[in-house]
Amino acid sequence: MPLCFIEPQDAIRVIAESVGREARRQLLGELVRAWVDEIPESELASHYAKAVADLDEHDLSMLAAWHASMEVGMPVANKEFLVGAFKSLGENRREALKIAAGLRGEDAFNAGVAEEQALESVLPWLSRERATELLAECLELYVWDRLGGEN
Repeated sequence: MPLCFIEPQDAIRVIAESVGREARRQLLGELVRAWVDEIPESELASHYAKAVADLDEHDLSMLAAWHASMEVGMPVANKEFLVGAFKSLGENRREALKIAAGLRGEDAFNAGVAEEQALESVLPWLSRERATELLAECLELYVWDRLGGEN
């Protein structure tokens, strides 16, 4: 029987503090995707609207291009269209939120928002099972980083 003295969320924090910049960027991206997976269906639209509200014109264009690939009409790279088209995405709504939240997180990372702030705002929302899955991915990133990945 394995012994475990640290909670998965705490292990993720330790790994985030122990890796280089590129591995941290990837870790935070995985964290955002895991968080989106945990959001109840009824809350997806409000989180999507918040994520889209913080995107710049370049990110809005990228999100609109993704919308175009879903064939939900002629996409327009503006916040009102993207939020309005969210319901028509059906089963792809969660993926749209992952993209929007990922773009938002990438902007925050580039602006120097502390990773600790991102970890504190997202980790508590993860179930133990999802945190354990994410921890396995974080361990892979840790090994990649230690073996000389680009940082």
